Amino acid sequence: MKHDPVNPYRVVQWSTGNVGKLALRAIINHPDLELVGLWVHSPAKVGRDAGELVGLPPVGVKATSDVDALLALEPDCVSYTATGDLRPSEAIDDICRILESGANVVATSVVPLVFPPAADASIVARLEEACRKGGTTCFTSGIDPGFANDTLPLILTGLCERIDSVRVMEIVNYDTYNQPQVLFETMGFAKPLDHQPLLLIPGVLSLAWGGVVKQIAAGLGVEVEELRETHEKRPAPRAFDIPPGHVPAGTMAGLRFEVQGIVNGRPAIVLEHVTRLHDDIAPEWPKPFEGSGCYRVVIEGSPATTCELLMRGDDGDHNTGNLVATALRILNAIPAVCEAKPGLLSALDLPLITGRHLLR
Repeated sequence: MKHDPVNPYRVVQWSTGNVGKLALRAIINHPDLELVGLWVHSPAKVGRDAGELVGLPPVGVKATSDVDALLALEPDCVSYTATGDLRPSEAIDDICRILESGANVVATSVVPLVFPPAADASIVARLEEACRKGGTTCFTSGIDPGFANDTLPLILTGLCERIDSVRVMEIVNYDTYNQPQVLFETMGFAKPLDHQPLLLIPGVLSLAWGGVVKQIAAGLGVEVEELRETHEKRPAPRAFDIPPGHVPAGTMAGLRFEVQGIVNGRPAIVLEHVTRLHDDIAPEWPKPFEGSGCYRVVIEGSPATTCELLMRGDDGDHNTGNLVATALRILNAIPAVCEAKPGLLSALDLPLITGRHLLR
């Protein structure tokens, strides 16, 4: 669906979870976007004004769980931020339905789609067919996977005479990341060290972040010969509590993993996460230069380059800042996505996305 250039882009927000509520607030406040609909999962939210759900004055848009009614609004784009980690099939079904209806999609949910050429071929084929039927476009991104480990490192490589290796890192204390299911079940925090969570089943790290490694390789014009995974854990030296829940002594409170892209027989492109639930866990592991969370790019070559990205939300918290960035990465891309040719996009397919019209 092509957009009328005179008017704001008409957007439906899909979900009001950790990222969704921040996306909803941002759409309401964005000068280039107009909120026309809101999908919610909880019956308790149905019928409530979208503005009130995020602490803003009423905006005249009522939350609903009626998908047909939302798609009948003929939005230019749907911002899809519903959880996809543990319900990928349902998320793909939703996105296909939206795309076939004639609405474009920007999403944070099914993270392998950050780089469609590396994602599951059958899923990509379904989505491409939905785009063809609807004449629509789909872009998946965020901060990680997303901007911090695709666009940012590739921009920095443009300064280089020689590149020996590229390492993209998330170094974050997740203590204020209030998603108990993700932290304790998917990632395995607060579980015995010999417990194998979903994230550490062989192949899952590559499923989630292998596309990041392959997208950097594509941007640099090289081929990844194979992906390798490594991880190590650290226990909590004492019991403590964080907003998501209790962490018993001796259970996992630190996790460090890598997804290594092998180029010319060596790990040349590496995605690394260093995750703690307390700042004093694993003091020998990398730490942010300041604060409790950052994204870091390290390029070995000429010139040797290190770039650290620090974000804070309005509440001063690093995890809030990262979630805001996740939402705005896709929302600020809506104009480019709506004007792109139909199909699945990666960051390599879009122009530079900026905060156009947001300086006040």
